[in-house]
Amino acid sequence: MALEATIGLPHKSTLIQYVDDLLLASESEANCRTENLCSISWQRKNIKHHQTSSNISTRDILFDHCIQTFRYSICAQMKSRAESLRGSNGSQELPPELGGELDSSVRDDAPGYSMEPEILRMIFMRVLQSVYGIRVEHFYSMPMTFETAYPQIFEEFLPIGNLFVNMARFLPICRVNDFQFADIVHPKGNRTARFLSGILNFLFFCDSRREIYLEIQSVHKTAMEKEQQLQVAIQNATLKLEKMDIVPADQEVEFKELSQEIQELQHKLNQEYRQKTNVLQEMIHQKRMEIAEKNQNLNDLKMEACYLKQEQEQLKSRITESPEKLTNCRERMKQTQQKIKKDKQEVIEKYESYRDLVEMFPSCQQEVQFYRKKMQTQGANMDKLSNILAQIRTLEDQIENSKSGFKNAKTEEMSLKRIVTVKHEKLAAVEIKLKNIYENAELQKQAITECCNKFQEKRGAVCEKLTATDTEIMQLKGAIQQLSDNVEKEKVKEKEIYLSLRIGLEKYHENLAKTVNSYISSREDKIAQLTGLF
Repeated sequence: MALEATIGLPHKSTLIQYVDDLLLASESEANCRTENLCSISWQRKNIKHHQTSSNISTRDILFDHCIQTFRYSICAQMKSRAESLRGSNGSQELPPELGGELDSSVRDDAPGYSMEPEILRMIFMRVLQSVYGIRVEHFYSMPMTFETAYPQIFEEFLPIGNLFVNMARFLPICRVNDFQFADIVHPKGNRTARFLSGILNFLFFCDSRREIYLEIQSVHKTAMEKEQQLQVAIQNATLKLEKMDIVPADQEVEFKELSQEIQELQHKLNQEYRQKTNVLQEMIHQKRMEIAEKNQNLNDLKMEACYLKQEQEQLKSRITESPEKLTNCRERMKQTQQKIKKDKQEVIEKYESYRDLVEMFPSCQQEVQFYRKKMQTQGANMDKLSNILAQIRTLEDQIENSKSGFKNAKTEEMSLKRIVTVKHEKLAAVEIKLKNIYENAELQKQAITECCNKFQEKRGAVCEKLTATDTEIMQLKGAIQQLSDNVEKEKVKEKEIYLSLRIGLEKYHENLAKTVNSYISSREDKIAQLTGLF
């Protein structure tokens, strides 16, 4: 079925089913039925056009006969269906187009479901000739393993027998397993159509496989040529490598000396490079430690400067606020002091006046006591005022001390900034030196790595070529091994088929010998009887 699908040949059962579906439509769909039947006639005309356009060969003859058998079978069924429709519809006639097509396509003298055996035998012989290369003379030749006293008996039977044997061997390959002797002597249309369709499928399959085989063969030839070229190139490369590896006898001493010197120089360079790198790493580590310590000192100094700035701001705020307060307090204290002095004088005057009066007026003692209390309170106020003045003096001394400390902090800050700038300049100079040393080391590294990379690239290219050649050789070997395995399998199959055919022929010859012996014995008996009678 897969081979039929690849060929595109219409299968008989599908066509018959299609025609049945069209002819069993209802009377209301008569117009649709006629159009579909007309499309069938159009398909048949296309098939005829395909027959005329193709080249004349064994496959074309088979295709023509297959189409004819399909055509006859389909048209016969269409005719029977049309007659049944005519009988069911009474006197109603079919359309003239459909009736004309049916009458012209199906004739009374058409083969219908059968085919002439001679034509079928010729087709089978042509097929065997194209597939196995069997000539026409081979069908009329007696096998060497069969011995008979009367070969004239088998002259007419030999072509049919050889054809049956070869077709029975060939048709199972075409997926036809029920081939019989009667299919050659008395062929039938359905069976011959199935046999011919299977043979056509096999021939188309053989052509497609032959093209693929030729492509594989051409690819194999090109691969073998490439393999030979690669082998020659590998041999030339090995010879060149051997020549490159071999050192002349005159230059062996120089080569050894140069190789030893190169090894010594490489060893020295590696040692110097390692020593320099170690020293540089130690220097860098020390510088980093020093930089970290200096950064810590700077951070501490910055913190101290921040604290001093905060104290300075606080003192500035105090300084800006305290002179006004002091002046106000002093003025107030002076005013109060003057008032107190005035009051004191007034009290003293009053006390003197009252003292004179007290003597005269003892009732004024209470007022005197009252004034005494006022005097005591004023004395307490004077003590408080003296304490406040002392505090003001201490605050002024503290302000002067903080100013002097602030000036000293500024001078220290300036000196520390100068020290930090000097150290930064030294660090920049050291970093520049380290960068120069590092750049020189990197340039040396790059030069060495470039040399190594060039050598590795050359080596990688050679290795890639060798691996590619190895992979191609392995692929070619695998393909050759697969082909050899397939050939061995085919040989084994051919041997098995040959043995089975040989056993069948031996049995056939034994049966023929037995029949001949029985015929001879019966003939001798009849001759003896006839001689006895006469």
